[in-house]
Amino acid sequence: MRPQLKDYARPAIENFIRQKVEESGGNGVVIGLSGGIDSAVVAKLCADAVGPEKVLCIFMPSPTTCQQDRLDAESFSQSLGIPFKVVEVAPAVEAFRDMLPSPDRRECTGNLTARCRMIVLYHHAWLTGRVVMGTSNKSELLTGYFTKFGDGGSDFCPIGDLYKTEVRQLAREIGVPDAIIDKAPSAGLWEGQTDEGELGITYDDLDQVLFGFERSLGDAAVAAETGVPLERVQKVRAMHLRTAHKRKTPLIPKLGVRTLGIDWRE
Repeated sequence: MRPQLKDYARPAIENFIRQKVEESGGNGVVIGLSGGIDSAVVAKLCADAVGPEKVLCIFMPSPTTCQQDRLDAESFSQSLGIPFKVVEVAPAVEAFRDMLPSPDRRECTGNLTARCRMIVLYHHAWLTGRVVMGTSNKSELLTGYFTKFGDGGSDFCPIGDLYKTEVRQLAREIGVPDAIIDKAPSAGLWEGQTDEGELGITYDDLDQVLFGFERSLGDAAVAAETGVPLERVQKVRAMHLRTAHKRKTPLIPKLGVRTLGIDWRE
């Protein structure tokens, strides 16, 4: 059983964006536009919700970012009438990498790049009185496939309840170019890096497995329903469980009558 995009998804997300920008008193939104499908969908929805003049898209290449991503990001922004800015983060990443020890230079670079990009987004949001709209989808969030305080850092996450396959459906519905929809998902953090290669499973299979978890099915039942090998289902389950901390605000020991993150909800 596969997750399917709801008919009301687009208006619901646009209403969410509009409402949150208004509640925050912000002048608009800032988005990290990568040339990939998730950020393109968020940019389009934000433009439709609050107007393209209130959206700022920032492209932040690394040394391994392919030129086509830059061309796709800039062309898409122009087609929507959205202001587009390029900020090179490589000098900051190199400075941090030289300063910090790491047994895994490649993984260190990936996390540093994601966090430097987050700093850029929040700086421009502060300068312009805007909020940062995240571009993480449900598949990434449920598996912890994001950098904490990096690409996972945002004020609001409008497509966070859409699986990757649903994002693809929505992208076609709202007119995102096929060139963006059909490219292999990648954060471009190092040469040859792809999401599915790192996850060890295709998004089509992953979303079926996660949708089974969402419906409280056990691993064996998910494997039987989806045809995904049990060992792979168990691997996805393990990813989900060990990354629970990445989906939560920092835990606070309860001392008062109401405690943030426990029984004080806003």
